[in-house]
Amino acid sequence: MLDARQLDALAAVIEHGGFGPAAQALNLTLAAVSLRIKALEEGLGQRLLVRGKAVRATAAGQALLAHVKQLRLMEADLLGGLQGAGSIDGARWQNLSVAINADSVASWFLPGVAPLLQRHRLLLEIVIDDQDHTHDALKSGDVVGCVTTLAQPMRGCVAEPLGVMRYRCVAAPEVVQRCTTPRGAVSPHQLLAHPAIIFNRKDALQDAFLEQHFGLKQPHYPRHYTPAVDAFERAIELGLGWGMVPEQDLTGRPGLQEVLPGATVDVVLYWQHWEREPVSAQRLTAAVKTAAHASLPPVSKG
Repeated sequence: MLDARQLDALAAVIEHGGFGPAAQALNLTLAAVSLRIKALEEGLGQRLLVRGKAVRATAAGQALLAHVKQLRLMEADLLGGLQGAGSIDGARWQNLSVAINADSVASWFLPGVAPLLQRHRLLLEIVIDDQDHTHDALKSGDVVGCVTTLAQPMRGCVAEPLGVMRYRCVAAPEVVQRCTTPRGAVSPHQLLAHPAIIFNRKDALQDAFLEQHFGLKQPHYPRHYTPAVDAFERAIELGLGWGMVPEQDLTGRPGLQEVLPGATVDVVLYWQHWEREPVSAQRLTAAVKTAAHASLPPVSKG
């Protein structure tokens, strides 16, 4: 039987990034936190934390953190039911952490889940990451679900298709004109002479576009990094370069013009979540799937 106090100490050290901050959060001495972690590691016969300048969890520690978070959610669901929290005034606030790519948050995710959050008094902590990397947060136990490109379910998880995020390469009209030959064809050489506007260093959409539509692999070109959706699209409108923008964001944006009309990069998204979910997480999963299916083109079964 796992000791709840020891589990709380482990979770606090991981969540707060060290023994000192964890001791303050738990209102304990540093020695008490260390003893609880040591007892838990000895009881399980394996290390749970890698100690150093930055404390991090081992694979076993990550698994236990996910277990602690599941217990907290189930306890909150149970208390809500026992207290008859059927009304908004009597309900307790519950915290849910999710990892999502910025484009999904800005378009379909928040509008889709907002009614659920308000109805059931759920508090979201959103971890923003590239869709190819969000599953790392689920694997480490930091979140209860993630929007990801990973189709293969991770251990203890379920992967459910959400739909396709379709991207188009766009630029300011004057940039598109400079990249187009007198015959109306796009010149890859001229395009790569202009900077690309990229969300962050994990963003590979522009490379996918160049490979799929021009056969260019690992090309070299100048880059601006703008890790904010509004600033990203504004930088393109200002003529600073070209970039990949979700198709649904182009409506009513005369300042953005397609570089190669009709050419897209399709990104298939999945919702990965724990296989055994507390009620609050189940509700979130249902809302995420409904929102995505209403806003995104379906995943091809072929």
